[in-house]
Amino acid sequence: MTKILRLVAVVLLVAVGVTVWDGFFIVPEGKQAVITQFGAPVGEPVREAGLKFKTPFIQVVQYFDKRVLIWDGDPNQIPTNDKTFIYMDNTARWRISDPLRFLQAVGNERRAASLLNDIIAGTVRDLVNKNNLIEIIRSSDWSPDYMVASVQSRDMVVPPTVGRDKISQMVLEAASRITPQYGIELLDVMFKRVNYIESVRLKVYDRMISERKRIAAEKRSTGEGRKAEILGRVDRELQEITSTARREATEIRGRADAEAAKIYGQAYSGHPEFYAFLKSLESYKQILSGNTSLVLSTDADLLKYLQRQHLGK
Repeated sequence: MTKILRLVAVVLLVAVGVTVWDGFFIVPEGKQAVITQFGAPVGEPVREAGLKFKTPFIQVVQYFDKRVLIWDGDPNQIPTNDKTFIYMDNTARWRISDPLRFLQAVGNERRAASLLNDIIAGTVRDLVNKNNLIEIIRSSDWSPDYMVASVQSRDMVVPPTVGRDKISQMVLEAASRITPQYGIELLDVMFKRVNYIESVRLKVYDRMISERKRIAAEKRSTGEGRKAEILGRVDRELQEITSTARREATEIRGRADAEAAKIYGQAYSGHPEFYAFLKSLESYKQILSGNTSLVLSTDADLLKYLQRQHLGK
């Protein structure tokens, strides 16, 4: 009898423990919960973190994220109003604002991502179809002054009337009118990437390359002109310096020759016979240079001078 009572006590204790264990649950920070009984929601959603209680065994807790979530859509090919096909890659931030409605209308985050893909992608397609490409690629605060350094005067510079930022806001407003019925709050929508399709992209690249080549040719032409201007100025300055140096050299040489002539004149006027003798020697030096043969008469002064020099030795 005692063993039976002990066994019953143990069974009761285990049953109470399991009941208590299944009756209490913890809502983690950043999570919210909905309690369901036989598949139907019971009571209000549990939004605060902490230890909570439910009816054991017959009630089930389903958790949902309370944090901001990221939706990242697949790139889609969309034509603009001016018939240009582009790839649009969009992203958005959202959160579960009503977990009970979210549970009833969507069920889980995977289905929510698919639902947002339909809502946001469709809204983006509608607005892109109604606007030209310039409105998609340029921001709302864009102005021609921003590109004044790189845009040539011949280019057509037209500021956007709406702009990418306002179109994103329009997408957010349109999609936000649909998502609350699914318990979803859409926080923002952004155009992550806008690109041309392959055929258009190649044409754009060719245009960009030709434009860069044109600018490079203009830069080279400007550089060559600047180079010619600098070289011309250098040549002109060199000629001016050379001309000035030659003039000063001529003046100095003239003054030196005049001074030398003056000294020679003073020296020769004091000794005219020595001057005549020196000039004769210079004449003889020029005559007797090289392989010159000279025939002199017996009474020639040069012959007499050479004989005296020879006898003097």
